[in-house]
Amino acid sequence: MSTVSAIWPGRSYPLGATWDGQGVNFALFSEHAQRVELCLFSPDGRKETQRIRLRENTDHVWHCYLPEARPGWLYGYRVHGPYRPEEGHRFNSHKLLLDPYAQNLVGDLRWSDAMFGYTIGHRREDLSLDRRDNARGMPKCKVTESAFTWGDDRAPNVPWHDMVIYELHVRGFTRQNPDVPEALRGTYAGLATASVIEYLKRLGVTTVELMPVHTFVDDRYLVERGLRNYWGYNTIGYFAPESRYSASGKVNEFKTMVRTLHAAGIEVILDVVYNHTAEGNHLGPTFSFRGIDNRSYYRQGDDNARYYKDYTGCGNTLDMQHPRVLQLIMDSLRYWVTEMHVDGFRFDLAAALARELHAVDRLGAFFDIIRQDPVLNRVKLIAEPWDLGEGGYQVGNFPLGWAEWNDRYRDTMRAYWKGDDGLIGEFARRLTGSSDLYGKSGRHPFASINFITAHDGFTLHDLVSYNGKHNEANGEENRDGHNNNLSWNHGVEGPTEDVAIRRLRSRQKRNLLATLLLSQGVPMLLAGDELGNTQSGNNNAYCQDNEIGWLDWTLDEERRELIAFVRKLIALRRKHPAFRRKDFFAGRPLLGSPEKDIAWLQPDGAEMTEEEWNKNFARCLGVFLSGEALLERDERGQPVRGESFVVLFNAHHDDIAFTLPLCVEPCRWMAVIDTAADHSNEDDVRLFVGGSQYPLQARSLAVLMQINHETAASEASMRLRRLLGGDDEV
Repeated sequence: MSTVSAIWPGRSYPLGATWDGQGVNFALFSEHAQRVELCLFSPDGRKETQRIRLRENTDHVWHCYLPEARPGWLYGYRVHGPYRPEEGHRFNSHKLLLDPYAQNLVGDLRWSDAMFGYTIGHRREDLSLDRRDNARGMPKCKVTESAFTWGDDRAPNVPWHDMVIYELHVRGFTRQNPDVPEALRGTYAGLATASVIEYLKRLGVTTVELMPVHTFVDDRYLVERGLRNYWGYNTIGYFAPESRYSASGKVNEFKTMVRTLHAAGIEVILDVVYNHTAEGNHLGPTFSFRGIDNRSYYRQGDDNARYYKDYTGCGNTLDMQHPRVLQLIMDSLRYWVTEMHVDGFRFDLAAALARELHAVDRLGAFFDIIRQDPVLNRVKLIAEPWDLGEGGYQVGNFPLGWAEWNDRYRDTMRAYWKGDDGLIGEFARRLTGSSDLYGKSGRHPFASINFITAHDGFTLHDLVSYNGKHNEANGEENRDGHNNNLSWNHGVEGPTEDVAIRRLRSRQKRNLLATLLLSQGVPMLLAGDELGNTQSGNNNAYCQDNEIGWLDWTLDEERRELIAFVRKLIALRRKHPAFRRKDFFAGRPLLGSPEKDIAWLQPDGAEMTEEEWNKNFARCLGVFLSGEALLERDERGQPVRGESFVVLFNAHHDDIAFTLPLCVEPCRWMAVIDTAADHSNEDDVRLFVGGSQYPLQARSLAVLMQINHETAASEASMRLRRLLGGDDEV
């Protein structure tokens, strides 16, 4: 049944539709509405069965209680008020509106001109109210039952410095994975299958970062081209998981996925988009916020409220200065932590959330509230520290408790391995955790989320295979996407059968991956980079819900070797704190050690001088990482003693004989990783005495570990196998 005879006053809190075991309370905020109607629908969502006028209004919250309502009921709202865009009001009661607090949305959006509050084609949108009913083409809100058996589910609580983040797209990650049952591919359930969990565990991932899973909308212009908003940065529901990723159509499928990943010790972080909504600019559609209370939800133009302040490049910006908008975001975040058990959030265009009036304020209300919130101040918080407005680039300026995507790391590492001049100083700063960005504010190296590639831009394979973008499939004549990619095709644009070029590209991928996974800070891998996934040169595959955007799981020998290489790097990082320090290097002896915690080396083995750092042509350097001088301590407060390493970098086109450092006590150096080797063999142990020369090949990276001078080759071989994780089978 979707009609009721009894209507009680209900409560103004909580907002949304809340089932209490006996009935459902409905509550909707609208400060400027003159009347609000709750619309009930038939189980198939096609027929509007009843309209209920909400007569109770408490503190601008309209509410009622329906004792006959049950989970599974479908509903929406119609909100009456003035249509005066020049004053910021865009009410239109002919439009069915989605509840901003809906926890489940069902049905697909079917585009038509009726989705707009004004008459399409009219000369002035602010003078022409559209009176067509859009209900048949709108998704419907669904009353949910929140009960779920979590059992002994616990957050993995991976320490920041131990994290290895893996950014993935729920649909694209398993859509072509042959080890996932076909019916589950591209879904939350598919991500929770045993084969996927095993793959992530063996790779060494600690944390998956899911691209947007809040309900989002496919833009009309994309649908008309036969495309979709694949990435999902077009949110319309901040509490409801995207239904296209659900095999069952049930919210509990998402919860089951989280519980399964947690059981494997893997954290779940969500990429969230609270800076704008899918309703676009002043000419955009009316789905929810615009029709409920446009003036409250969005930032209006200073001179004309008809227009929006757009700090996001997406047409609108949510008004974080309004307490109810701030409440919406905080309630959404808490919901995903308490009800869905996620472990943290990556905030898209986070600088937009910090804007007080016009400027970005690092101590804005949003950050103050999160720091004081007992639920949110204990989860992982990661900022994309920029937006598209004036002063929006805020890398290094976010408060304590926040980590940041570090695009300066990305650009530096790409440019260095491409062979650009004058970068070794910048390279060294990024490699050691970007203390210049995060150290002065009291943050730690793990405030830097290091990445070479992310969803936005080239994949790693394309980064070494294309000089320019190839986005023709997006239908915008290749005008979209970044032009400055710091990429290099190594002589041929795109695929080639040239063996020398293919080998060099493979080496460069290993160089970039090794640099990423051995840098201080938190490494973030783009899903598929470890197996050489390509998007055929498309660096803006936001609309490619097809083979371009999906991961290709075909594994040939080259791809298997790359996966094995990444596994070894992550194992090396996990086992040795020298590569994942909690604190920045001091550049001096610590804890009574006779050696510095870090030393930078010239190819002749001497320490770098100011003159060497300033040589524009220099592309080769080494770094000594002391295991005896770590600042870290164990649970009992005792110093953590680890192994010492030397890492050698050569972005030059010539081989270089690099003199290895002498040790305080007699020692040898054991080669652990060399990206110049097409195949790695732990049984092929190479040992070097201090002061001898290591044959560092052109465009390569090498890692050597200090071992006792008397260690036998057989013992060194066994140690190397343990160091790199042993079995290579993928």
